[in-house]
Amino acid sequence: MTADDLTTRRIQVVRDHMALETVHDWDAVIATFEHPRYEMYGSGNVFDGEEAVRGYFAASRTPFPDQGNEIIAIAAAGDTVLVEFWLTGSHLGPLRLPGRTVEATGKSFKVRMAASFEFGPGSDKIVCERPYFDQGAVVRALGIS
Repeated sequence: MTADDLTTRRIQVVRDHMALETVHDWDAVIATFEHPRYEMYGSGNVFDGEEAVRGYFAASRTPFPDQGNEIIAIAAAGDTVLVEFWLTGSHLGPLRLPGRTVEATGKSFKVRMAASFEFGPGSDKIVCERPYFDQGAVVRALGIS
């Protein structure tokens, strides 16, 4: 596989990964990783390993079961694919916030985010996804104070 082929393949893996998250095909999402790992830039939380990542999926989809993404831009640089996207969803389940839980409001949100996807040298398997976001953006978009 040439370097251009690998770059094209990595970009497609990220596109597939993000689409699979939207339809909750967790087995297929896990298969895009060499070792499942999310490092959440906004909160500092790290989900390392399949069990932790599946727990993250369950926890993040409880308040927003229709959570989705719309890719705005995608590019590769070295062993990294960078993505800018709209995170979308509806508040349809309990949302745990520090010190309280907010019951479903039925309101929808759309916030701009970015993520980096790290790949091992010569590999088309993800070694880490790092979403970059403002922790309060979704709460503000929902009008929750």
